[in-house]
Amino acid sequence: MTDSADLIAGLDLTEQAALGSGASFWTTKAIGPVPSIVLTDGPHGVRRQSGSATDHLGLSGSEPATCFPPAVGLSQTWDAELVERIGRALGDESRALGVHVLLGPGINIKRDPRCGRNFEYYSEDPLLSGVLGAAWVRGVQSRGVGASLKHFAVNNAEHDRMRASSDVDERTLREIYLRAFEHVIRDAAPWTVMCSYNRINGVSAAENTWLLTTVLRDEWGFDGVVVSDWGAVADRVAAVSAGLDLEMPSTGGVSDGEVVKAVQDAKLGADAVARAAARVAHLTEQVTRNGETKASFDVDEHHALAREAAGQAIVLLKNDDGLLPLAPAPLAVIGRFAQEPRYQGGGSSHVNPTRLDVPLDEIRGLAGDHPVSYCAGTDVAAAVTAAEAADAAIVFLGLTAEEESEGYDREHIDLPATQIDLLRAVVEAQPRTVVVLSHGGVIRLDAVADLAPAIVDGALLGQAGGGALADVLFGVVNPSGRLAETVPLRLQDSPAYLNFPSESGHTVYGERMFVGYRWYDARDLPVAFPFGHGLSYTTFGYSDLELTPTTDGVSVRLTVTNTGSRAGREVVQVYAGLPGSAVGRPPRWLAGFASVTLDPGEQRSVEIAVGRADLAHWSPDAGRWVVEAGDYVVSVGASSRDLRLGASVTVDGDEPIRPFTRESTLGELLADPVAAQTILTVLSSASPFGTTDSAFGMNLMRMLESVPIGRMTGFSAGKVTHEQLDELLASINAQRS
Repeated sequence: MTDSADLIAGLDLTEQAALGSGASFWTTKAIGPVPSIVLTDGPHGVRRQSGSATDHLGLSGSEPATCFPPAVGLSQTWDAELVERIGRALGDESRALGVHVLLGPGINIKRDPRCGRNFEYYSEDPLLSGVLGAAWVRGVQSRGVGASLKHFAVNNAEHDRMRASSDVDERTLREIYLRAFEHVIRDAAPWTVMCSYNRINGVSAAENTWLLTTVLRDEWGFDGVVVSDWGAVADRVAAVSAGLDLEMPSTGGVSDGEVVKAVQDAKLGADAVARAAARVAHLTEQVTRNGETKASFDVDEHHALAREAAGQAIVLLKNDDGLLPLAPAPLAVIGRFAQEPRYQGGGSSHVNPTRLDVPLDEIRGLAGDHPVSYCAGTDVAAAVTAAEAADAAIVFLGLTAEEESEGYDREHIDLPATQIDLLRAVVEAQPRTVVVLSHGGVIRLDAVADLAPAIVDGALLGQAGGGALADVLFGVVNPSGRLAETVPLRLQDSPAYLNFPSESGHTVYGERMFVGYRWYDARDLPVAFPFGHGLSYTTFGYSDLELTPTTDGVSVRLTVTNTGSRAGREVVQVYAGLPGSAVGRPPRWLAGFASVTLDPGEQRSVEIAVGRADLAHWSPDAGRWVVEAGDYVVSVGASSRDLRLGASVTVDGDEPIRPFTRESTLGELLADPVAAQTILTVLSSASPFGTTDSAFGMNLMRMLESVPIGRMTGFSAGKVTHEQLDELLASINAQRS
């Protein structure tokens, strides 16, 4: 491969600057030996637009491509191997359609269920998001097509997305909102990263040196291209200085001229421009290495893969009295989503599918010779009549594309009242009613759960979702999907309820790292359905938990047994917690997961590695990840609230030793075994109150714990000077080091 520095060696400043912005909406410029390349939207399909009608909002048409399940559905598989296979298929389709960089995956955390773009993101949990995102990147790039990890960073709302500042403390930023990005960068090495529209603590992502250079490149070792979200750059000169390499789309050369002038005026270093140009040149070398020969893809094969993924993504939320799977029988199918399926989100990721499975047709195909009636549900009387005449009713509920999309957020999470009224009327007429849900963001389900004996959550399943739903309803596929986000009882219970969306251009992340299930568990709040939840047509037993400390963390081993009568896949989830942690932490957090497929009666040993990184918290004082020493409680189960086994394991820590200063509090000193006795001795001789536990009806020691030790010299009546205190602290620090 040609060295990227050699590719730009003969380019002057003007040409180097020109490499840093687009030639058109979806292409870069061909400059000297550096060819033009095509970047286009993903992540769940290739949205290749051609001709003059191009946009980033999904308004214009695009060439046919397989519409795989969007991230909201794909995440519910909890299956990195499957996601990587889909990535490979997307890479093949990208090459076939002449696309060099596919803009995905989107791995922003689902902070609030109202975010209009949640359908394009994986989860409320950074580990699940990071593992699946890395698998997607590996798959796509294995085909010589670049991935574009997005949207970097803290892009968790659509309202005022091009101006609003996400105001978040560093620990929360590191542990929740950057952690998935870090995982993908280190594990899968994406060739590009797309910076987001928003500001982070007041600084635009595109102009954020700390984000794009200090963290992304210096700490994580990213060596690819940082590309802007389309239209995210307000000041190209500041962006290049901060670490941005490629501004998209085209500015007609305007921003190129600004960069050249800034260098000439000594406001921007020529080395920054050359560095950006070299990175773009290197990217073009990577993605054109296989030449311009277009690959081909098997439309039928990819549709089958989409159906497999959709079937594995479906979550069985509820199944009272084993109503599902259905046997072939007269059925009533109700709701227009059965005939006009909602299978993908709105906006820039909108894909023109190669074909589309219609749920009603697929249900009829598996019902045999039995009649399957259909009502759109707008006429409730007709729906009731049909339900009464059938052996069971299948009611399709959900959200339309207009109710959730890129560009705006939802105002609530409720289903339309007319849908709840329809369901109530149908269930009264036909107790054997199954609800099928179609939606991109979380919806409130307490009323649905109260009414319906069985609920199948389809989220958004892509073009083959109709067939996959029929497969699950009739038991051709045993459901094994798991929720990738918590379903609250009501919106008011959600972590960011009072801090969403932005106000006066600022979004305060007041819930800190308590996002999703971390919040609900810390507050001991009931939920409709917990993170990781999902039922099966069989049952699984957990036994023989063994925890073994390793140099890299903890090895978790257990036996899983299929105790039911059907073959099935179980997603085994490992959660870790540290009771009595010195820092604020949730009761438990996801630390690992794996899946196992078993025949009836079969059992298998499952081993899941929990890395030290998955036990660590970010220390702002030390400026690094820290593993706190202690007895960690490791729980294993089928959801965050269905924990079957648990045990403790002692983990050695690597906490930094912070030297004590005059600003250290009495409580901090007393908590240290080396310092405690020395300080108590000094206090007993210098304090006018002595060391008695109470004075004037007060618990004096507790009252004084938060007082900096340097301030207490004033209480000693001159018995302890600042100089003597400094000597004492120096002695204590020496003994502790």
